Amino acid sequence: MRIILFLLTNLAVMVVAGIVLSLLGVNGYMSSNGLNFSNLLIFCAVFGFAGSLVSLLLSKFMAKRGSGAVVIEKPSNHKEAWLLDTVQALSQQANIRMPEVAIFPSHDANAFATGWNKNDALVAVSSGMLERFPPDEIKAVLAHEIGHVANGDMVTLSLIQGVVNTFVMFFARIAAYAVDQFLRKDDNEGSVGWGYYIATFVFEIVFGILASMIVMWFSRFREFRADEAGARLAGKGAMIAALARLQQEHEESHMPDSMMAFGIRQGKRPTLGELFSSHPPIRDRIDALQKL
Repeated sequence: MRIILFLLTNLAVMVVAGIVLSLLGVNGYMSSNGLNFSNLLIFCAVFGFAGSLVSLLLSKFMAKRGSGAVVIEKPSNHKEAWLLDTVQALSQQANIRMPEVAIFPSHDANAFATGWNKNDALVAVSSGMLERFPPDEIKAVLAHEIGHVANGDMVTLSLIQGVVNTFVMFFARIAAYAVDQFLRKDDNEGSVGWGYYIATFVFEIVFGILASMIVMWFSRFREFRADEAGARLAGKGAMIAALARLQQEHEESHMPDSMMAFGIRQGKRPTLGELFSSHPPIRDRIDALQKL
């Protein structure tokens, strides 16, 4: 299912980007005189933003399918009824429309929020968290996710990702063109060989890794803001207690990677250092809350 969703998303990106480029009259960025920087920038911007915006628009659909989340249409027990009532109350406090509420099957204690705007969102909590966490801590976790929604984090992160995608593609192609022309020693100037495409692939990986530090910095920053919102909506003590309980649970999360960005916790420790981590250490988040 995840493979199918990945392929469908990329197909949608290609179709949307192709239509937009056609409407803008951009047929290509390579000419006999070399790179056309204006067309190149438009090309990169269209593909860069199309990817992030299509993913944003499909985020709720992909989240439900990817995590197996089941939206509560009508509560079947007191826990589901309490969950709906709690999310409705928190949404009213945050002055947003009540999001869809779902439960996804997982022993791990986690939750996430997604949606293309703050008045059409989804908040989901794992079955493991519902089973093991006390109500006040679950409420704090839900308030954290409502904080993400009210702060517009999904849209902002998508826009930042779009900008990053644009400039990664743009500078990767400029650098690849320079390398290709150098290797060809000015033979057939203006045209490119296989070296250009290989170099583009390599530079996109390198620049993408470097640029991801910007996205991850914002991701860590908005976690502190969501914790602050959670403390404001559900109480600082409950938010700190929920984070402390999450820190005590050492099992790795099995939530899909696409949902991890807006999960309450990061399941796996970052392997490339804190600069590439989407979530700050929970200890730092607790310290920040204690200073409020």
